Order: sequence, then C-alpha cells, then structure tokens
Amino acid sequence: MKNKILYVNACVRKESRTNRLAKALLEKLGDYVELDLKKANLKTLDESGLNRRAELLSKGELDDDSFELARQFAQADIIVVAAPYWDSSFPTIFKAYIENIYVTGIVSEYGENGMPHGLCKAEKLYYVTTAGGPYEPKFSYDYVRELCLNFFGIKETKLIFAENLDIEGSNPEEILGEAIKKIEI
Repeated sequence: MKNKILYVNACVRKESRTNRLAKALLEKLGDYVELDLKKANLKTLDESGLNRRAELLSKGELDDDSFELARQFAQADIIVVAAPYWDSSFPTIFKAYIENIYVTGIVSEYGENGMPHGLCKAEKLYYVTTAGGPYEPKFSYDYVRELCLNFFGIKETKLIFAENLDIEGSNPEEILGEAIKKIEI
C-alpha cells in the first residue's frame, strides 16, 4: 500500500522559494495531496469557534465538517510542511492551520494522568523553509517538532532549509540549488 503524503503549503507568494524547495522534496517522495492554505478558507478560533468546537467534542461529533482538516492530517502517512521563515517565525496562516487541526480525539487525546498522547498515523513530518537571512529554527521548526513529538504522536521530523538568500552579495539560486541537492528522504 502506498503512503499517503500530505503537502501543507503555507507559501503565500506565487514565486515562493520555500515552495520550490518543498516541490524538490516531493519529487523524491512521490504522489501527494496538496493542501494550499491560501485556498483553505481558514479561520482563527475566536470565542464562538471555541465554544462550537467544545460543544461538538462534548457530543463526540468528530465527523463534523469543521474537523475535516484535522482528520486529513491525522490520516496522512507522511506530512510535508512548507512555511517560509518570516519575522523569526512562520506565516500566520500556518498558525491558523495548527489551531484548526488540533482537535482532541482526532490528532491527540489525554490520558488519565492528563498527559497528551498523539493519534496521528504519520511516520514522519518534513518541515521545509527558506530565509532571506540567517535561519533560527527555535521559533518555527522546533515548535512544530515539539507538537509532533509531544502531542501528535509523530516521532520523526526533519528540517530542510535554505538561508541567507537575500544577503547582499549572495546568489540565491545557487544557495537554493545546493539545498535541493542535499535533500535526503
């Protein structure tokens, strides 16, 4: 049986270098389903959204349409996230996605001791990013890695990145090309 690969595309620019790097990885991985977050009509959770979620969860209605993205994430065998490094983090659209998929009973559950236990099938999550300057993973990749390990049940994560693309005197195409050559799955 083939792995189900989910590509979570948080790149908002048409000519995104992060998307180019992610597509090079996806070529090596094989067939995938792309979730373009620009087109996903994501909403951040406000009071009414949180109340609705709590009501659905209290009734055990995990098949509600509002949890479709959470089910998609939980059922993927491999996940590729492409999120450019902006202002020492990732785009807000990716944070909105995390809020929307973090559904207790689908991506995680809590044990009797109050500790989370992941329910996701994914064997691995690849986090792909590019940065105009130096890249610091603790404000983006490290956050996602901790979610995977401690809440989603995804035990293996891998960072793929290219940095210093916009530093004066740099050759962004050469840097990106080198990063693509180094991709290992």
